[in-house]
Amino acid sequence: MDGTWQHTTVLLNEAVDALVTKPDGTYIDATFGRGGHSRLILSQLDPQGRLIAFDKDPEAVAVGNAIGDPRFEIRHQGFAALRELQSASAAGILMDLGVSSPQIDNPARGFSFRSDGPLDMRMDPTRGQSAADWLATAPVEQMAEVIREYGEERFALQIAKAVAARRQERGPLASTSELAQLVAGAVKTREPGQDPATRTFQALRIFVNAELEELQEALAASLDVLQPHGRLVVIAFHSLEDRIVKQFIAKHSRDEVDRRAPFAAPKPMKLKAIERVKPTPQEVAANPRSRSAIMRVAERTQA
Repeated sequence: MDGTWQHTTVLLNEAVDALVTKPDGTYIDATFGRGGHSRLILSQLDPQGRLIAFDKDPEAVAVGNAIGDPRFEIRHQGFAALRELQSASAAGILMDLGVSSPQIDNPARGFSFRSDGPLDMRMDPTRGQSAADWLATAPVEQMAEVIREYGEERFALQIAKAVAARRQERGPLASTSELAQLVAGAVKTREPGQDPATRTFQALRIFVNAELEELQEALAASLDVLQPHGRLVVIAFHSLEDRIVKQFIAKHSRDEVDRRAPFAAPKPMKLKAIERVKPTPQEVAANPRSRSAIMRVAERTQA
């Protein structure tokens, strides 16, 4: 199913060490990927332990179905489906955000500007609108907003205008190489060592998969699903994700005062921030894709 596409799990031991505090507990791998974290979690659990995994990608689900451990199940759903789980049912929730290496490295998935393939970018290619479909009809203002907000790209308007001009002259973009070449012509300067298309491809992937909205839904659901003293472990790979995670933990790590009722007792905090972890220099040297990773750990309080 994966062919030759391999994935190296980032912060593998650090994440599982932070997550698993009760070997007989129920744990959630909210973003299964290729199962690196899941397999190590299972190795830490007692026979009574249980692991539930989620993933949108049918290829990832096929890998999960092959595990064959009675303590394990994988669901073909995005991780916002955490909200469907029973309240206070999980001893820990792990979210490893972003795209797996098999998705990036397989040209057929359309995530990478480094090799030519269909301009798809969907985590689940069986559902929703591809990047090519959206770019074929989106207004210039909307394209510019998406590329600016999700890619933090200062040349967003120029790129959007170039897409629209190309659409009018020769028809819609269909491949990753076509988009990468068009962006390279519109982006006048770029940081040393960074491809001009990097930010645009990131923006389109985030938008097509509604990644930030799903992250916010999943984080909110985690407060209900976690048991007291249950751990929330989140690994982010870019500033937009990490900012959401950081602000979520900070918001729920302090007592909440209702300004409409200033004399009422404040609602007690729901999380306790535990730690922030980055890959070691040795891990970054062995796996350069880990260099931007930030792992944040919090614990559900009794409240």
